[in-house]
Parts: sequence; C-alpha cells; structure tokens
Amino acid sequence: MMHMPKPAEGHRRLEALAGTWVGEERMYPSDWDPVGGTAIGRTTSRIAVGGFALVTDYEQERDGAVTFSGHGVFTFDSGKDEYSLFWLDSIGSPPEIFAGGFTGDVLTLAHAGPPMHVRLIWDLSKPGTLQSSMEMSADGVEWKKLFDAVYERS
Repeated sequence: MMHMPKPAEGHRRLEALAGTWVGEERMYPSDWDPVGGTAIGRTTSRIAVGGFALVTDYEQERDGAVTFSGHGVFTFDSGKDEYSLFWLDSIGSPPEIFAGGFTGDVLTLAHAGPPMHVRLIWDLSKPGTLQSSMEMSADGVEWKKLFDAVYERS
C-alpha cells in the first residue's frame, strides 16, 4: 500500500483562513479606483486537496452590485518554508503568483509584477476577525495602500 503524505504544520496554518469572511473595505484613490470609497468584501475559503491547499473566492460589492471578483489557491512549500497564492480576477490580467510567509499571526505575500509590485497582508491575531490590506508599488521601494479592511467570520 502506498504511503500517502500528510499536510505539514504550514499547510494546517491555512485553516485559519477557511470559512466565510464579510466586512467593510476602505479603498484608497488609485489608477484602478480614482475616487476611492468603501465597499463590502466577502471571501469564502475552504481547505482542499487533502489539506494541501486553501481555495478562496472573493467578491467586492458596491451599491448592491458585485464590482470585482477573484479566485485564488493558497498552498505551502515545506521545502522552502514558503506560502504561495495563485490569483485570478475579473480585471482579466494574467494569473499572479504571490509568495511569502507568516510572522506570528500575520501572513504577508508579495509579487514583483509586472505591471506592479503588490503586497497582501492578512492579520489573524484577533479571533473571529481578519484584518487585511493591499499595497502597490511601481518600484518596490515606495508603497501606496490600495485598500484596508476588517472582516468578521460569518
């Protein structure tokens, strides 16, 4: 009988993101959203492929209509001690691959473009609450916040 691998502790840390999260997002003025404003964000995530991945679906709603959506797959590379997020969204850009890790209860993943450097941050330090933000940079040195949000587990 073949020995089947089991998820590592790093994979199990992704379980903290599983479930449905809903909350208010503050959008900052940017090339994608010149005015900024507020939106409602909803993320539904589940553990998949035997515990080796977290599959996530996201929708942003403004004025009662979905204005942006995305789909991602998180995983953990035990050999590199590194998390990855493979992301597709309704902007239609090529798939983006983010990499990074946890510092305490904060997961930070980034990619260097093109077209922009992007940094995603999820703070799980408060039970039942997920604080999140996204920052962008043309050069990887000077960063501007695209959004920040506080979600509650629903």
